[in-house]
Amino acid sequence: MRIFLSSIQSSIQISIQSSTRLFFLLAATLVGAFGAGADSGSLPPSITTAPLSVDQVVNNLILNDVERAQALRHYESTRVYHLSYRGFPGDRDAEMTVEATYDSPSTKSFKVVSQTGSKLITDRVFKRLLDSEKEAAAPEMHARTLLNRDNYDFALIGFESPGVNSSDQGCQYVLAVYPKVRSKYVYRGKVWVDGTDFAVTRIDAEPAQNPSFWTKKSEIRHEYMKVQDFWFPRRNESVSYIRLGGRATLTIDYDNYRVGASRLSGNATKPSSSDVGAR
Repeated sequence: MRIFLSSIQSSIQISIQSSTRLFFLLAATLVGAFGAGADSGSLPPSITTAPLSVDQVVNNLILNDVERAQALRHYESTRVYHLSYRGFPGDRDAEMTVEATYDSPSTKSFKVVSQTGSKLITDRVFKRLLDSEKEAAAPEMHARTLLNRDNYDFALIGFESPGVNSSDQGCQYVLAVYPKVRSKYVYRGKVWVDGTDFAVTRIDAEPAQNPSFWTKKSEIRHEYMKVQDFWFPRRNESVSYIRLGGRATLTIDYDNYRVGASRLSGNATKPSSSDVGAR
């Protein structure tokens, strides 16, 4: 059971911290890394048929991320964590609802509203994740996980017009991202960038370095949504395959964002509520 918990904790933490936006980065603090490091292969060639080049897209992404981070003062939201484990030594499920609060520049607090299912998972996995997220808000850790040229190499591998894949979003630039260092704090995969706001709207990836010897493979998928002038997580999902034959699936659904006054010009001075993430 200790192996089961350690493997799930490590895999989930790298999954969540790879979200890369300003407020949901976690440090993988529980298990040492024994897997392969970052892929040392060369990036695929960038396409030349998109309206902007890869350098222009990345420059706009970094610039707009900095502006949004500086503008965001306060938000509150509701999260629902759900973990389902199937395999040795036995199936387990747990769910926890949390009210999250962020205050600029790096303060986070969490209030557990309800929890059901395996007490082992809620106490040893979910609550440890919340503690790690608060620690990861520190500037030095945040800098190690940012999606920028210090941490990643980029290639532009696609451009999607509105309506592709039944999406209601505008045009999307698709980037291949490769980490520059061997680290369990970063990931490799594909990132979709909104062509107007230059914010990340989706990530499909895997940890650059296996978070635990006991984790055979981890798959990460993140989706984001726009609330006022900011982009927040809508849903995170990670699937970890355990060497002993089990599979752990973590989902985090984000809802009911309440964004306080920001530093962006023209923004309302009173907090407002958005339920665009409701299901």
